[in-house]
Amino acid sequence: MARRPYPVIALEEHYWDRELVSHLSGAEGSRSKPLLDRLYDLGDLRLREMDEAGVDVQVLSHGAPSGQKLAADVGPALIRGVNDRLAQAIALNPSRFAGFAALPTAAPEAAADELERCVRELGFKGAMVHGLTNGEFLDLPKYWPIFARAEALDVPIYFHPSFPHPDVTAAYYKDYMDDFPMVIRAAWGYTVETATQAIRLVLSGVFEQHPNLKIVIGHMGETLPYLLWRINQALSRPGHRPLDFAATFRKHFWITTSGNFSTPALECAIKEIGLDRIMFSIDWPFVANGPGVEWLDGLALPEAEKAALASGNAKALLKM
Repeated sequence: MARRPYPVIALEEHYWDRELVSHLSGAEGSRSKPLLDRLYDLGDLRLREMDEAGVDVQVLSHGAPSGQKLAADVGPALIRGVNDRLAQAIALNPSRFAGFAALPTAAPEAAADELERCVRELGFKGAMVHGLTNGEFLDLPKYWPIFARAEALDVPIYFHPSFPHPDVTAAYYKDYMDDFPMVIRAAWGYTVETATQAIRLVLSGVFEQHPNLKIVIGHMGETLPYLLWRINQALSRPGHRPLDFAATFRKHFWITTSGNFSTPALECAIKEIGLDRIMFSIDWPFVANGPGVEWLDGLALPEAEKAALASGNAKALLKM
Protein backbone atom coordinates (compact mmCIF):
# COMPACT_ATOMS: atom_id res chain seq x y z
CA MET A 1 0.00 0.00 0.00
CA ALA A 2 1.08 3.61 -0.58
CA ARG A 3 3.12 5.09 2.22
CA ARG A 4 1.67 8.01 4.14
CA PRO A 5 3.75 11.11 4.85
CA TYR A 6 3.37 10.32 8.57
CA PRO A 7 3.57 7.10 10.60
CA VAL A 8 0.57 5.36 12.16
CA ILE A 9 0.93 4.50 15.85
CA ALA A 10 -1.78 2.38 17.47
CA LEU A 11 -1.65 2.32 21.26
CA GLU A 12 -4.40 0.09 22.56
CA GLU A 13 -3.15 -3.12 21.00
CA HIS A 14 -3.23 -6.21 23.15
CA TYR A 15 -1.43 -9.47 23.70
CA TRP A 16 -1.54 -12.21 26.33
CA ASP A 17 1.24 -13.73 28.41
CA ARG A 18 0.76 -17.46 28.91
CA GLU A 19 2.00 -17.57 32.50
CA LEU A 20 -0.28 -14.73 33.57
CA VAL A 21 -3.29 -16.21 31.78
CA SER A 22 -2.68 -19.52 33.57
CA HIS A 23 -3.42 -17.66 36.84
CA LEU A 24 -6.69 -16.20 35.54
CA SER A 25 -9.43 -18.79 35.80
CA GLY A 26 -11.54 -19.01 32.66
CA ALA A 27 -9.69 -16.24 30.84
CA GLU A 28 -9.65 -18.10 27.52
CA GLY A 29 -13.33 -18.95 27.94
CA SER A 30 -15.10 -19.10 24.61
CA ARG A 31 -12.38 -17.17 22.76
CA SER A 32 -11.95 -18.46 19.24
CA LYS A 33 -8.69 -20.07 18.16
CA PRO A 34 -7.92 -17.29 15.63
CA LEU A 35 -8.32 -14.69 18.39
CA LEU A 36 -6.15 -16.66 20.82
CA ASP A 37 -3.52 -17.16 18.12
CA ARG A 38 -3.31 -13.38 17.71
CA LEU A 39 -3.29 -12.64 21.42
CA TYR A 40 -0.37 -14.99 22.02
CA ASP A 41 1.58 -13.81 18.98
CA LEU A 42 4.28 -11.15 19.28
CA GLY A 43 5.96 -11.87 15.98
CA ASP A 44 5.16 -12.83 12.41
CA LEU A 45 1.36 -12.93 12.52
CA ARG A 46 1.06 -9.59 14.30
CA LEU A 47 3.63 -7.91 12.08
CA ARG A 48 2.07 -9.25 8.91
CA GLU A 49 -1.34 -7.85 9.80
CA MET A 50 0.24 -4.53 10.77
CA ASP A 51 2.01 -4.38 7.43
CA GLU A 52 -1.12 -5.30 5.47
CA ALA A 53 -3.05 -2.42 7.04
CA GLY A 54 -0.23 0.09 7.25
CA VAL A 55 0.24 0.24 11.02
CA ASP A 56 3.81 1.29 11.70
CA VAL A 57 3.96 0.86 15.49
CA GLN A 58 1.89 -0.92 18.13
CA VAL A 59 2.17 0.07 21.78
CA LEU A 60 1.62 -3.35 23.33
CA SER A 61 -0.40 -3.92 26.47
CA HIS A 62 -1.54 -7.05 28.23
CA GLY A 63 -5.24 -7.70 27.75
CA ALA A 64 -7.84 -7.63 30.50
CA PRO A 65 -7.86 -8.38 33.34
CA SER A 66 -4.06 -8.40 33.38
CA GLY A 67 -2.72 -7.91 36.93
CA GLN A 68 -5.93 -6.56 38.42
CA LYS A 69 -7.28 -9.94 39.52
CA LEU A 70 -4.08 -11.09 41.23
CA ALA A 71 -3.67 -11.22 45.00
CA ALA A 72 -1.18 -8.86 46.60
CA ASP A 73 1.14 -11.71 47.60
CA VAL A 74 1.22 -13.19 44.08
CA GLY A 75 1.04 -10.21 41.76
CA PRO A 76 4.39 -8.43 42.08
CA ALA A 77 6.69 -11.32 41.20
CA LEU A 78 4.38 -12.67 38.50
CA ILE A 79 3.91 -9.27 36.85
CA ARG A 80 7.63 -8.59 36.90
CA GLY A 81 8.12 -11.67 34.73
CA VAL A 82 5.28 -10.61 32.43
CA ASN A 83 6.88 -7.22 31.87
CA ASP A 84 10.33 -8.70 31.37
CA ARG A 85 9.01 -11.02 28.65
CA LEU A 86 7.23 -8.13 26.94
CA ALA A 87 10.47 -6.12 26.98
CA GLN A 88 12.26 -9.04 25.35
CA ALA A 89 9.65 -9.21 22.59
CA ILE A 90 9.90 -5.46 21.99
CA ALA A 91 13.69 -5.72 21.78
CA LEU A 92 13.32 -8.11 18.82
CA ASN A 93 11.37 -5.47 16.85
CA PRO A 94 12.12 -2.12 18.51
CA SER A 95 11.07 -0.06 15.50
CA ARG A 96 7.62 -1.69 15.44
CA PHE A 97 6.73 -2.19 19.09
CA ALA A 98 6.64 -0.20 22.32
CA GLY A 99 5.08 -1.19 25.62
CA PHE A 100 2.75 -0.30 28.46
CA ALA A 101 3.56 -2.00 31.75
CA ALA A 102 1.21 -4.36 33.51
CA LEU A 103 0.86 -3.51 37.21
CA PRO A 104 0.07 -5.63 40.30
CA THR A 105 -2.35 -3.02 41.64
CA ALA A 106 -3.48 -5.06 44.65
CA ALA A 107 -0.04 -4.17 46.09
CA PRO A 108 0.05 -0.40 45.38
CA GLU A 109 3.62 0.32 46.54
CA ALA A 110 4.93 -2.66 44.61
CA ALA A 111 2.92 -1.53 41.59
CA ALA A 112 4.49 1.92 41.81
CA ASP A 113 7.95 0.39 42.02
CA GLU A 114 7.22 -1.87 39.05
CA LEU A 115 6.03 1.10 37.02
CA GLU A 116 9.29 2.90 37.74
CA ARG A 117 11.37 -0.16 36.85
CA CYS A 118 9.50 -0.62 33.60
CA VAL A 119 9.92 3.01 32.58
CA ARG A 120 13.52 3.52 33.70
CA GLU A 121 14.99 0.09 32.92
CA LEU A 122 12.74 -1.37 30.22
CA GLY A 123 11.83 1.80 28.35
CA PHE A 124 8.06 1.37 28.66
CA LYS A 125 5.82 4.34 27.88
CA GLY A 126 3.48 4.13 30.87
CA ALA A 127 1.11 1.48 32.16
CA MET A 128 -2.29 0.02 31.41
CA VAL A 129 -4.72 -1.19 34.07
CA HIS A 130 -7.99 -3.02 33.51
CA GLY A 131 -11.16 -2.42 35.45
CA LEU A 132 -11.57 -3.11 39.13
CA THR A 133 -8.78 -4.39 41.36
CA ASN A 134 -10.40 -7.30 43.15
CA GLY A 135 -13.66 -5.37 43.27
CA GLU A 136 -12.27 -1.90 44.03
CA PHE A 137 -11.93 1.23 41.92
CA LEU A 138 -8.41 2.65 41.78
CA ASP A 139 -9.38 6.15 42.91
CA LEU A 140 -9.33 4.96 46.54
CA PRO A 141 -6.48 6.72 48.38
CA LYS A 142 -4.62 3.49 49.06
CA TYR A 143 -3.86 3.28 45.31
CA TRP A 144 -2.56 6.84 45.02
CA PRO A 145 1.12 5.81 45.31
CA ILE A 146 0.72 4.50 41.75
CA PHE A 147 -0.46 7.90 40.57
CA ALA A 148 2.27 9.71 42.49
CA ARG A 149 4.91 7.60 40.76
CA ALA A 150 3.33 8.08 37.33
CA GLU A 151 3.36 11.82 37.87
CA ALA A 152 6.99 11.78 39.00
CA LEU A 153 7.96 9.71 35.94
CA ASP A 154 5.79 11.86 33.64
CA VAL A 155 4.10 8.86 32.05
CA PRO A 156 0.38 8.16 31.61
CA ILE A 157 -1.81 5.48 33.12
CA TYR A 158 -4.19 4.00 30.57
CA PHE A 159 -7.51 2.90 32.10
CA HIS A 160 -8.92 0.06 30.04
CA PRO A 161 -12.22 -1.73 30.71
CA SER A 162 -12.83 -5.07 32.26
CA PHE A 163 -16.03 -6.68 33.49
CA PRO A 164 -18.36 -4.68 35.73
CA HIS A 165 -18.66 -5.60 39.39
CA PRO A 166 -20.66 -8.84 39.76
CA ASP A 167 -23.43 -7.06 41.67
CA VAL A 168 -23.75 -4.52 38.86
CA THR A 169 -23.79 -7.29 36.28
CA ALA A 170 -26.58 -9.06 38.16
CA ALA A 171 -28.66 -5.93 38.66
CA TYR A 172 -28.22 -4.31 35.25
CA TYR A 173 -27.53 -6.97 32.65
CA LYS A 174 -28.49 -10.51 33.64
CA ASP A 175 -31.87 -10.39 31.87
CA TYR A 176 -30.18 -9.95 28.49
CA MET A 177 -26.78 -11.62 28.83
CA ASP A 178 -27.84 -14.92 27.26
CA ASP A 179 -29.16 -13.36 24.06
CA PHE A 180 -26.67 -10.47 23.97
CA PRO A 181 -23.46 -11.55 25.74
CA MET A 182 -21.59 -8.45 24.56
CA VAL A 183 -23.94 -6.20 26.54
CA ILE A 184 -21.65 -6.52 29.58
CA ARG A 185 -18.57 -6.03 27.43
CA ALA A 186 -17.93 -3.64 24.55
CA ALA A 187 -21.60 -2.94 23.82
CA TRP A 188 -22.23 -1.15 27.14
CA GLY A 189 -20.89 -2.65 30.38
CA TYR A 190 -17.26 -1.80 29.64
CA THR A 191 -18.15 1.80 28.83
CA VAL A 192 -20.16 2.33 32.01
CA GLU A 193 -17.48 0.78 34.21
CA THR A 194 -14.61 2.77 32.72
CA ALA A 195 -16.49 6.07 32.53
CA THR A 196 -17.44 5.60 36.18
CA GLN A 197 -13.79 5.06 37.08
CA ALA A 198 -12.81 8.25 35.24
CA ILE A 199 -15.52 10.28 36.98
CA ARG A 200 -14.50 8.88 40.36
CA LEU A 201 -10.88 9.87 39.70
CA VAL A 202 -11.95 13.48 39.21
CA LEU A 203 -14.24 13.46 42.24
CA SER A 204 -11.58 11.87 44.46
CA GLY A 205 -9.28 14.88 44.40
CA VAL A 206 -6.31 12.91 43.09
CA PHE A 207 -5.64 15.55 40.44
CA GLU A 208 -5.53 18.27 43.07
CA GLN A 209 -2.80 16.36 44.89
CA HIS A 210 -1.08 15.32 41.64
CA PRO A 211 -1.56 18.24 39.26
CA ASN A 212 0.56 16.76 36.47
CA LEU A 213 -1.00 13.28 36.44
CA LYS A 214 -1.91 12.04 32.94
CA ILE A 215 -4.70 9.53 32.23
CA VAL A 216 -5.71 7.85 28.97
CA ILE A 217 -9.08 6.24 28.27
CA GLY A 218 -10.07 4.49 25.07
CA HIS A 219 -13.09 3.95 22.84
CA MET A 220 -13.41 7.65 21.99
CA GLY A 221 -13.50 8.60 25.66
CA GLU A 222 -16.08 6.11 26.96
CA THR A 223 -18.91 8.66 26.25
CA LEU A 224 -17.42 11.35 28.54
CA PRO A 225 -16.49 13.96 25.90
CA TYR A 226 -20.16 14.08 24.87
CA LEU A 227 -21.40 14.47 28.44
CA LEU A 228 -18.91 17.06 29.72
CA TRP A 229 -21.31 19.98 29.73
CA ARG A 230 -24.07 18.11 31.56
CA ILE A 231 -21.75 16.51 34.12
CA ASN A 232 -20.03 19.82 34.76
CA GLN A 233 -23.30 21.76 35.11
CA ALA A 234 -24.87 19.18 37.42
CA LEU A 235 -21.83 19.05 39.69
CA SER A 236 -21.80 22.85 39.93
CA ARG A 237 -25.26 23.04 41.48
CA PRO A 238 -25.60 24.13 45.14
CA GLY A 239 -24.56 21.55 47.70
CA HIS A 240 -21.43 20.32 45.91
CA ARG A 241 -17.78 20.80 46.75
CA PRO A 242 -16.37 23.35 44.29
CA LEU A 243 -15.14 21.45 41.24
CA ASP A 244 -14.70 22.29 37.58
CA PHE A 245 -15.16 18.81 36.19
CA ALA A 246 -14.81 19.79 32.54
CA ALA A 247 -11.61 21.74 33.07
CA THR A 248 -10.12 18.89 35.09
CA PHE A 249 -11.03 16.36 32.41
CA ARG A 250 -9.59 18.51 29.63
CA LYS A 251 -6.34 19.01 31.53
CA HIS A 252 -5.64 15.47 32.71
CA PHE A 253 -7.26 13.09 30.20
CA TRP A 254 -6.35 11.92 26.73
CA ILE A 255 -8.62 9.64 24.70
CA THR A 256 -8.06 7.13 21.91
CA THR A 257 -10.17 5.94 18.99
CA SER A 258 -9.84 2.27 19.92
CA GLY A 259 -12.76 0.24 18.62
CA ASN A 260 -14.85 3.34 17.85
CA PHE A 261 -14.36 4.50 14.28
CA SER A 262 -17.21 7.01 14.20
CA THR A 263 -16.54 10.27 12.39
CA PRO A 264 -19.40 12.19 14.09
CA ALA A 265 -18.12 11.00 17.47
CA LEU A 266 -14.61 12.14 16.58
CA GLU A 267 -15.89 15.54 15.47
CA CYS A 268 -17.72 15.98 18.77
CA ALA A 269 -14.66 14.93 20.76
CA ILE A 270 -12.46 17.39 18.85
CA LYS A 271 -14.87 20.21 19.67
CA GLU A 272 -15.12 19.24 23.35
CA ILE A 273 -11.52 18.41 24.28
CA GLY A 274 -9.36 19.37 21.30
CA LEU A 275 -7.60 17.30 18.65
CA ASP A 276 -4.35 17.36 20.62
CA ARG A 277 -5.98 15.12 23.26
CA ILE A 278 -7.03 12.39 20.82
CA MET A 279 -4.83 9.52 19.61
CA PHE A 280 -5.42 6.82 17.05
CA SER A 281 -5.87 3.26 18.30
CA ILE A 282 -7.48 0.12 16.95
CA ASP A 283 -7.98 -2.42 19.82
CA TRP A 284 -6.29 -5.28 17.94
CA PRO A 285 -6.93 -8.22 17.89
CA PHE A 286 -10.47 -7.68 19.21
CA VAL A 287 -10.91 -5.26 16.29
CA ALA A 288 -9.16 -5.84 12.95
CA ASN A 289 -6.54 -3.37 11.78
CA GLY A 290 -8.04 -2.76 8.35
CA PRO A 291 -11.28 -0.96 9.28
CA GLY A 292 -9.46 1.34 11.70
CA VAL A 293 -6.79 2.42 9.24
CA GLU A 294 -9.29 2.77 6.39
CA TRP A 295 -11.39 5.06 8.58
CA LEU A 296 -8.32 7.11 9.53
CA ASP A 297 -7.28 7.47 5.89
CA GLY A 298 -10.77 8.58 4.89
CA LEU A 299 -11.15 11.36 7.46
CA ALA A 300 -11.72 14.80 5.93
CA LEU A 301 -9.10 16.47 8.11
CA PRO A 302 -6.22 18.71 7.04
CA GLU A 303 -3.11 16.60 6.63
CA ALA A 304 -1.38 18.16 9.64
CA GLU A 305 -4.35 17.28 11.84
CA LYS A 306 -4.53 13.76 10.46
CA ALA A 307 -0.83 13.33 11.16
CA ALA A 308 -1.34 14.51 14.75
CA LEU A 309 -4.18 12.02 15.23
CA ALA A 310 -2.30 9.17 13.55
CA SER A 311 0.90 9.53 15.55
CA GLY A 312 1.94 13.06 16.48
CA ASN A 313 -0.12 13.27 19.63
CA ALA A 314 1.04 9.82 20.76
CA LYS A 315 4.65 10.76 20.11
CA ALA A 316 4.23 13.85 22.28
CA LEU A 317 2.50 12.11 25.19
CA LEU A 318 4.63 8.97 25.17
CA LYS A 319 7.91 10.65 24.22
CA MET A 320 8.39 8.39 21.21
